[in-house]
Amino acid sequence: MSFRGRVVWITGASSGIGEALAKAFAARGARLVLSARRQAELERVRAACGGAEVALLPMDVAALAEAPEKARDAVAAFGRVDLLVNNAGISQRSLAKDTALEVDQRIMQVNFFGSVAVTKALLPHLLEQGDGRIVVITSVVGKLGTPLRSTYAASKHALHGFFDSLRAELAGTGVGVTLVMPGFIRTAVSQNALTGDGTPQGSMDAMLAAGLDPDICAARILDALAAGRDEVYVGGRREAAALALKRFFPGLFARAIARARVR
Repeated sequence: MSFRGRVVWITGASSGIGEALAKAFAARGARLVLSARRQAELERVRAACGGAEVALLPMDVAALAEAPEKARDAVAAFGRVDLLVNNAGISQRSLAKDTALEVDQRIMQVNFFGSVAVTKALLPHLLEQGDGRIVVITSVVGKLGTPLRSTYAASKHALHGFFDSLRAELAGTGVGVTLVMPGFIRTAVSQNALTGDGTPQGSMDAMLAAGLDPDICAARILDALAAGRDEVYVGGRREAAALALKRFFPGLFARAIARARVR
C-alpha cells in the first residue's frame, strides 16, 4: 500500500502516538483528517505536518451519538476516507478494588465504545468504496493483563475481540483491519492515566520514560500497514518476551506478572 494521496482519519491525534502517526503519514504524502478534543493542540500538530493537506475535526469519541455526523464531516473534508486510525484512548493506574465503577465506565466508553462507534459510522462509506483499512491502536495489554490496569486491559482485550470478528466479517469486501499493539512508548499516557477516583495520575512512569520514541513507533506502524499486516506489535524486547511467555507458558507468566514492575 502506498499512502500518497490517501485520506487518513486519525482520532486522538493531538499528542503521543496519534501525533507521531499524523507526521509520519504526512511525510509519505497522505491527506489527513485529525480529530481530538483540543482544537489548539490539533492546530499545533497540523503545523508540524510539513505543509500536508490537513483538515481538523475536533471531537470527543466518548460522545457516541455524534459519531455518524463526525464520520460524514470526515468524508466531506476530501471526498473520501481510505484509512481510519482509532487511536483515541485513556489509560489507568489504580488497583481494581480502589477504582470507582464510574471510572471503569469512562475507560470503556472512550477506549472500546468510542472506537466501535466511529468505526460503525464510517463503515458504510468504506464498504461502498470497496477499499480501505481500519486501524486500531490497542496495546500489549490487549493480550495480557497487568496490575494497576484492570479496566484498561479489559478495554483493549475487548477491542481485539470485536475487531478480529469484524475482520472475518469483512473478508472479500476490500476493507481490511489491522490491530496495533504498542508496548512502552514514550508518551504522556501515564500522566493522563486515571486513578481510582478519576483524577489523572499526573506523573510519568519510569518504564514509559525509557520507552520507544513515538516517531519510531509510527514509522514501524506505517511499514506494517504498507505490508498489509493484520496484527503488529511495536515496542521493546521486554514486552515481546511477556507476550511469548503469556502464550506458551501462562502459568509462569501469571507468577512473573504478579511481581513485575509495571510503572
